[in-house]
Amino acid sequence: MDLKEIQNLIKFVSNSGVAEVKLETGDIKITIRTTLEGNNPDITYVQQAAPIQQAAPVQQVIQAPVAPAAPAAEENSKYITIKSPMIGTFYRKPAPDKPSFIEVGSSIGKGDVLCVVEAMKLFNEIEAEISGKIVKILVDDMSPVEFDQPLFLVDPS
Repeated sequence: MDLKEIQNLIKFVSNSGVAEVKLETGDIKITIRTTLEGNNPDITYVQQAAPIQQAAPVQQVIQAPVAPAAPAAEENSKYITIKSPMIGTFYRKPAPDKPSFIEVGSSIGKGDVLCVVEAMKLFNEIEAEISGKIVKILVDDMSPVEFDQPLFLVDPS
């Protein structure tokens, strides 16, 4: 696997919205983990069973995309993150034929239902603990979520 192929793989994974990709070919093992937004690789590992001549340039190129992640974090620092209180499946609607609880731009108040997380056939309504405006929905409908995984960004102002 050459440098161009690794660069193309990083670009593809970062644009696909996939959280993690592992690839093993011959003597190279690559793991790429992306941020929730799917824009920038967060952590990329390259392991080699045998040294190859392009090892140093590959490491430099892989680490370069990590730097732009800092401005995005600063930009989102004024927002409050609402996280999942449990492991389960995230649903934006109370039922398939019903409208979503909230959309981007929706104003929310304390106690408003934001989504449902289904765990072991129990549908748990997740309520807002703050008032504000939904800036971003970080999880796709019907996606699995982990404990403490960010679900929404809220502007409290």
